[in-house]
Amino acid sequence: MKKYFSCIGIISYLNHFDGPNLADIYTILWNWLINQGYKVIVEDCIAKQISSKIIEHNITITDIANQADLAIVIGGDGNMLSAARILSQYAIKVIGINKGHLGFLTDLNLKNLEYQLDAVLQGKYITEKRFLLELKIVSKKTTRTYYAMNELVLHSGIVAHMIEFEVYVDQKFAFSQRSDGLIIATPTGSTAYSLSAGGPIITPLLEAISLVPMFPHTLSARPLVISSNSKITLKLSSYCTNIKISCDSQIIIPIHKKDNILISRSRNLLNLIHPEKYCYFNTLTSKLGWAKKLF
Repeated sequence: MKKYFSCIGIISYLNHFDGPNLADIYTILWNWLINQGYKVIVEDCIAKQISSKIIEHNITITDIANQADLAIVIGGDGNMLSAARILSQYAIKVIGINKGHLGFLTDLNLKNLEYQLDAVLQGKYITEKRFLLELKIVSKKTTRTYYAMNELVLHSGIVAHMIEFEVYVDQKFAFSQRSDGLIIATPTGSTAYSLSAGGPIITPLLEAISLVPMFPHTLSARPLVISSNSKITLKLSSYCTNIKISCDSQIIIPIHKKDNILISRSRNLLNLIHPEKYCYFNTLTSKLGWAKKLF
C-alpha cells in the first residue's frame, strides 16, 4: 500500500486543561502509528509521558518541522495557533486532534480517531493553505517581526481604556478612530475574537483581511474588509501610552510612541489538512449552532 507520509510528528502543549488521561492518548497514538509502520517523532514534553525504550527525547517543534512530513497537533485551537506560527515556515502538512472546546482548526475527534486518521494517512484528505499576518515593529535601532494565524489586536492593555489612532491602507489614509482598539483578522481568525466584536465571517480561502473596531466612540465605525495583498500602517496619537499589540492572544508586544507599525500578509502558509468529507459550513453549524437546516 502506498504511504503518503513517511515520518509523522506529534505536537502538544501541556497545561492544566489537559486532564489526567492525556498521557494515555499520547501512548495510544504513538503505538498505533508505530504499528502501522511509520517513523514517529514527538515533542520532548510528550516523550516524557510515554513509557518506551525506543522513543527519542529532546525533540523540538522545529525538529519536527524539519524532519516530518505530517504534524499531528493535539489540543484545542490555541495549541494549533502556537504550532502554526512555527510550522507555517516549513512545507510540512498539519492536522489537529481536538482536545479543547470549539476546535475550529482541529478536526479529528477522539471517539473514532483511528478510523479518521487511517483514512487521512491513506491520502483521503483535502488541503487548505491558510495565510498568516506579519507584524513589523520598526524603531530607529531595530525591526521586530512577529506572526499571527488568527489576528493582531491593537489595544491599551487596560480594560475599558480608549486610544486614538489612524489606519493607512497601501500608504493611503483609510480612517482614524477613538476606540478600545482594533482587531486585524485573517479569514481563519474571522470566527475567533473578531466574531465576538461583530466582525464578518470570512470563508477560509478568501484572500481578505478584516479590520474590526473594538468599542468605537462613534456610531459610524464599521468593520472593513480589504484585500489580503494590502499593506496596513497604524499611527498612534502622541498622547497614547502603554499601547500593546497581541498576536493570537498569546504574544503581547509593547509599542512605543515612535515605533512604525507595519502589517501585511505573511509569505508563510500553513498547509492545514482535513478529512475528505470536511465542510466549512458544517463546522460553523456544529461549533456555533449557526443556521440549522429547515428541511
